[in-house]
Amino acid sequence: MRKLLVFQHAATEPLGVLDPMLRQRGFRIRYVNFARDPGARPEVGRYNGLVVLGGPMNVDQAERYPHLAVEIEAIREAMRRELPVLGICLGAQLLAAALGASVRPHTVREIGWHLLHPTEAARDDRLLRHFDGSQPVFQWHAYTFDLPRGALLLASTDSCTHQAFRFGERAYGLQFHLEADEALIRRWLAVPAYRAEIHANEMEGILQGTLSHIAPALRLSERVFGDFIELFSWRRKKIVLESR
Repeated sequence: MRKLLVFQHAATEPLGVLDPMLRQRGFRIRYVNFARDPGARPEVGRYNGLVVLGGPMNVDQAERYPHLAVEIEAIREAMRRELPVLGICLGAQLLAAALGASVRPHTVREIGWHLLHPTEAARDDRLLRHFDGSQPVFQWHAYTFDLPRGALLLASTDSCTHQAFRFGERAYGLQFHLEADEALIRRWLAVPAYRAEIHANEMEGILQGTLSHIAPALRLSERVFGDFIELFSWRRKKIVLESR
């Protein structure tokens, strides 16, 4: 049985639609919720892959949330082991930081539905090939990051250049929330601390956008996450040296 390690930062931010997809394919999932156990020291080597979820904190708050430094080192260890890694929102920012890139406050907040623009490189990418430039995705972030050296930019929005990237063949950072269904989005909108980030006149637009875009977004997430799961079946090719 394949085992997946999941870094969680708030009970309100789970794997979402990715959870049943993984379980249906026989994965054993271990959540490490740093909100409940900030001193956790998970051993990445015991697992077949890593998913790092979103959360209300920011990468530059390691003094307040020391587990962020622990997570960055765990991400580096996962990549050293060539495990599949998926970072979502805060998780994408932590992946960027683990690769040495700057993470900082953005000049704008992206909360709600924003049209995603795939790059030319996305056409040949296992996950991002499913985007054709016509699909809005759900966003909730006020930070952004530089593209890590050696990473491939896969998507942007009008207000945020670095929305998706791949490092190597198995590490992906997605700034947007493709894992969120309507119930999860409504749950976030009901959390007082989250709701405080939204201007009163934005709420109706977010709800209307969710009703309009959630069905195609879920079909897209099934294809994208389905292909991410396929990464677990890859095997490195053995290098055979010529005999002397």
